Amino acid sequence: MLAKYPFELPKDRPLSKREIAQALRWAIEAELDAISFYEQLAELIEDERIKHIFYDVANEEKEHFGEFLAALFEVDKELAKYMKDGFEEVEEETGIKVEL
Repeated sequence: MLAKYPFELPKDRPLSKREIAQALRWAIEAELDAISFYEQLAELIEDERIKHIFYDVANEEKEHFGEFLAALFEVDKELAKYMKDGFEEVEEETGIKVEL
């Protein structure tokens, strides 16, 4: 199921910082949905050439996800801080180190 977007963006003025953050979150959701969609289709395709295309496009969507996430961290510094704190907590508790 694809994510729903229950918010209409204004067309008569620039977006506020909060609205930009929301738009970036929607873009991230769309990229994650696309990654899942393309990978699921690839798993069902026997022709390796076509399968490769779907996996390649899924990987491109992963890059888009990273681009939107970087922009979101710029707009929402609090989110970036909590994400960093979460990475550190996981490392302390499990030894899993996230390196980007």
